[in-house]
Amino acid sequence: MNEKIDFVIMWVDGSDPKWIEEKNKYSEKKVDITDTINRYRDMGTLKYWFRGVEKYTPWVNKIHFITWGHVPDWLDTTNPKLNIVKHEDFIPKKYLPTFSANPIELNLHHIDELEEKFVLFNDDMFILNYLKPEYFFKNGLPCDFWKENTFKTEDAKDNFFDHIVLNDLFVINRNFDKRTFIKNNFSKVFNLKYGKRNIRYLMLYRWRYFCGFDMPHTANSFLKSSFKEIWEKEYNMLDKTSQNKFRSVFDVNQWVIHWWQMVKGNFSVISHNDVGKYFSLKENNEELFNYIKSDKSTVVCINDTNVNLDFEKATRELEVVLEKKLPEKSSFEK
Repeated sequence: MNEKIDFVIMWVDGSDPKWIEEKNKYSEKKVDITDTINRYRDMGTLKYWFRGVEKYTPWVNKIHFITWGHVPDWLDTTNPKLNIVKHEDFIPKKYLPTFSANPIELNLHHIDELEEKFVLFNDDMFILNYLKPEYFFKNGLPCDFWKENTFKTEDAKDNFFDHIVLNDLFVINRNFDKRTFIKNNFSKVFNLKYGKRNIRYLMLYRWRYFCGFDMPHTANSFLKSSFKEIWEKEYNMLDKTSQNKFRSVFDVNQWVIHWWQMVKGNFSVISHNDVGKYFSLKENNEELFNYIKSDKSTVVCINDTNVNLDFEKATRELEVVLEKKLPEKSSFEK
């Protein structure tokens, strides 16, 4: 591919006193019951993200590092491939400050230097093997697979996040006709690469509306124009979300843009096995560590979901494994 592909990564230093002070000014008014310590604490593994990118995807055009304003002490901000982007540099002033990922992600299209094709990472997602540009984009379109599924709650006891997912789904159903989409994109809905998943898609065909979608926690490929289009069609919904300082049950998130691309048929078909792996950090991480060491690993998401985890022990063990996998210092480190 001769087309430029950018990477975007979001990072926050949850221990920064100035950031904490500003966050606390608005905390009394927050409605985000999921705003817990594990949302902001740093695993101390960010340098391995840069090492993986430089070693395994040297073709990347530019890395846009999204930050409230702080940067790691070890990061070489003069690297020509690195663009430090503060929230105030691209998010409209009326939405600032924000302590929710949703307004940040929904406004990425305002970054002037951002290419039309880009891949969005969280700081807990790591590249672990050599990947060609075609892993993320093929024939000018994001690589993806059809994900329709029945809507299911992530946690029946705490369905705060499920409200956001439902809001995403409402947006999709009021803008797209399911039968028309399938008629025009039959080979993207039913494809040999999906294997037994085709049975599920066939069973869901009888429903007039989209019933829901899976959403793997991994790096997602986006077209910048998709953001602009959904803002034109659904300004009020995205504007309300962007005004929230913390996550709200009335929000939408980046999944709505991911699904928007999908139901327009703006994707090149890949297998669901080609998007990497998701792990939640826990007391025993042997399965995760084996995946990192594997020659067949691609992209991994290591999510911090357990508030009661012995965090220092788990991250110390994780760093040992990542150091063995990626021992060479990158040009992004001082």
